[in-house]
Amino acid sequence: MRILITGICGYVGSRLAMCFKENLPGAHIYGIDNFLRHGAAFNLQLLRSKGIHVAHGDVRLGCDLRTLPDSDWVVDCAANPSVLAGVAQTKDCTTEQLVGHNLHGTLNILEYCRERKSGLVLLSTSRVYSIPALCRIPLKETASRFELAPPLPSDLPGMSTHGIAEEFPTSSPISLYGATKLASEVMALEYGAAFGFPVWVDRCGVIGGPGQLGRIDQGIFSFWVYSCALGRPLQYVGFGGTGKQVRDCILAEDLANLVVRQMSNPDKSAPRVLNVGGGPDGALSLWEITQICEEEFGHAIQVGVSPENRPYDIPYFVTDCRRAQEFWDWKPSCRAPDLVANLCHWSASNMDFIRGLFS
Repeated sequence: MRILITGICGYVGSRLAMCFKENLPGAHIYGIDNFLRHGAAFNLQLLRSKGIHVAHGDVRLGCDLRTLPDSDWVVDCAANPSVLAGVAQTKDCTTEQLVGHNLHGTLNILEYCRERKSGLVLLSTSRVYSIPALCRIPLKETASRFELAPPLPSDLPGMSTHGIAEEFPTSSPISLYGATKLASEVMALEYGAAFGFPVWVDRCGVIGGPGQLGRIDQGIFSFWVYSCALGRPLQYVGFGGTGKQVRDCILAEDLANLVVRQMSNPDKSAPRVLNVGGGPDGALSLWEITQICEEEFGHAIQVGVSPENRPYDIPYFVTDCRRAQEFWDWKPSCRAPDLVANLCHWSASNMDFIRGLFS
């Protein structure tokens, strides 16, 4: 099997590459990256040490993709992952750059797949779901987090005590970032149907784990733990400044496990779009993450308060990933408290690494 990974030097792309290398004997794994993201150089060295070839190129340029060899599968990890991307019009990401990376790049990848008859695994996001609908979910405030407060509205399909399923509304507004990913999903499925190549779309929630690069847009769990380890300033932002907003998280290695199954079964009779996340057992509030960090690091952690909500903030997102379990016999391997504790242990042993991330 020949696997091309776009955005291979990002955290998710690099971890998937190494998992494929370990779990798919004989597979030829290579990738493309523009090396613009923080930490790309570190991951490049890591990949090359494993014998994984990385080409310098940009998915926004179709000519860069056309120079690459044929592949059986493309795993698309190339994206600007921030929900605020393109809104502030910063030099790092204008709206044009966001759309270029996240949508035009997908179209170039789809053209590559059409020409080479490659299958595609598109990594999408839980941010395709409607923000007003997410904010209508009835919640109650407990001592440590927001929790569901049944009965749940009958006009919110895909919402249950298991979390948010694939049927949940995707109506606007979903953020500019979410719109580029939702449009990419539609185009990928249409290309696959029109030109006869397999497409799997995985809507991922937060992905985190040891070795992540410490950027808040690359995973709040790792960012929070690293910041606690270094004593960096933190704030509970929005929703009264309590830190009770809830998200779930999975390890990149768990995602890789699912993608291997999907690539190994291209014709499987299964939904083409899946939610992939930690589920209820993989969910914590920021306040709860802070308490685990205090226990693991052995000292109090001071967190500031900024009670005003920001655009696109949501108080609660837990992934209902039962469909992935039903069709692929897949489930997350790690509960959220254990994931955070493991991040703390890893941070304590790799302080030079995480100091370098914030220098």
